[in-house]
Amino acid sequence: MYRLCLRGAICLLTAVLTACGTGRPADLILVAGRIFTADPDRPFVQALAVRGNRIASLGDSTAILRRAGAGTDIRRYPDALAVPGFNDAHVHFLDGGLGLAGVQLRSAHDRYDFRDRIAAFAAGLEAGEWILRGNWDHEAWPDHAHPTRQLIDPVTPDHPVFVTRLDGHISLANSLALELAGVTADTPDPEGGEIVRDPVTGEPTGILIDTAQDLVYDVIPANSDDAVRRGLLAASRHASQVGVTSIQDNADRQIWRVYEQLRAEGLLTVRVNAWYPIALRDTLAAEGIAGPSGDEWLQRGTVKIFSDGSMGAGSAWFFEPYTDEPSTSGLAIIAPAELTRLITAADALGLQVATHAIGDRANAVTLDAYAAARAANPDRRTERRHRIEHAQVLRDSDLERFQELGIIASIQPSHAIDDMRWAEARIGTERCRIAYRVGSFFEAGIPVAFGTDWFVEPLDPRLGLYAAVTREFPAGGPEGGWFGEERITLAEAITAYTAGSAWAESMEHIKGRLQRGYLADIAVFAGDLFASQPRDWLKTPVILTIVDGKVVYEGS
Repeated sequence: MYRLCLRGAICLLTAVLTACGTGRPADLILVAGRIFTADPDRPFVQALAVRGNRIASLGDSTAILRRAGAGTDIRRYPDALAVPGFNDAHVHFLDGGLGLAGVQLRSAHDRYDFRDRIAAFAAGLEAGEWILRGNWDHEAWPDHAHPTRQLIDPVTPDHPVFVTRLDGHISLANSLALELAGVTADTPDPEGGEIVRDPVTGEPTGILIDTAQDLVYDVIPANSDDAVRRGLLAASRHASQVGVTSIQDNADRQIWRVYEQLRAEGLLTVRVNAWYPIALRDTLAAEGIAGPSGDEWLQRGTVKIFSDGSMGAGSAWFFEPYTDEPSTSGLAIIAPAELTRLITAADALGLQVATHAIGDRANAVTLDAYAAARAANPDRRTERRHRIEHAQVLRDSDLERFQELGIIASIQPSHAIDDMRWAEARIGTERCRIAYRVGSFFEAGIPVAFGTDWFVEPLDPRLGLYAAVTREFPAGGPEGGWFGEERITLAEAITAYTAGSAWAESMEHIKGRLQRGYLADIAVFAGDLFASQPRDWLKTPVILTIVDGKVVYEGS
């Protein structure tokens, strides 16, 4: 599934010679109860040695310990499991980092708790400061109803509020934020979005869906470089605590600039593949970027585009109407013809395209666009590794097209065990049978990359591993898993989260596995996940994270 390209083979040979050819003692030796390498030819070893930033050798502990010298840092964890550092294939890293210090709404148990948390947060702010993010989830509330501006206006008279549902496709604005944005009853719905209105008065309720959110985003003050820096550093610290050593980030030019500054200062503790919005494809081309470009720390060459919205927002695009809202089948964020035009233009520039698609119609239309791009650009010089992000509801015929077109399934397993609380009520049981098709992708031989969509879901890989293997709630059940035929093994799940994600960013030649010459990016769990029950995984912390051969996190 994950082939080694010629460029990668040359880089790997060079790395092996560098790491292993000097004969000097190891800088670091790790001995664990079990080390999972994600190498199908040698999946488990006892120990490994690191020289510089590369893995120099792997094997049994006796042989590896012979490589120790007076200055070797020897780490022994007899009950632990070590794995390749996790590579989250889909994050919103800055939003996640800034959200760590923001209002926390995800665990609000009803609309009144939601209101009270906003009120308490506002009390600690200077007048005029915006209240943002939050990650609320009305599906977890008893009435499942959207909040409204009337709910929060009394507790936020001096603060514009624009708090986002956990999927990022719905936000709630208070009256002050709507006023600043100039949104009134007369404001038309933008293409690809909706201003939700009171059915009696026609006034906005404060709920904005998909592209309608841009009406408020456009008036929110931009983050300073210093704020971006603080957010990225906070996110990086959190990533190290959960064993994430690489990310593939929904970024922009400002975020990229700050990443470059942090790298120059030696402060990066995660490797970054930064995506740009597809509108900036010509900017990348003007900088000479035609495909994966960068080094071991910072990569560019991917552009992001949206085909539809989300199921939670009712804006994922389906062939048939929603079961619980038969008046709609969702919406296309971008018309199919325009989607095809943009993807074809990016493909012609040699760029990788990552397309967000949730509903079955959005996935089908996206595959149409990828097929059209391939036909229009037969002389493309760089290998195509286009992706569909989420790929949540997929017909059997389109599963086959994934394989035929070589499209990567970039999926977030924890979405399934979160959404299964309400998905059948929303789209019906039959469509849920073809949703969150992790096992089907593996069976069809489709490249799979795992991630979390953080801030949407927690960054912690343990939840994704648990979801992929069990398809059960964290507290347990349903027995056998929700549509349990889509379950996969723990080894497959870790591989998708490491080697699979490396393949998705064309870095499989130097990371994603623990092999000689590969980058020494490693996560160590306090216990052996392979020898414990899945629900115990959620309580088994990462106790050591190594990036570039250096310890960046050590817990107890």
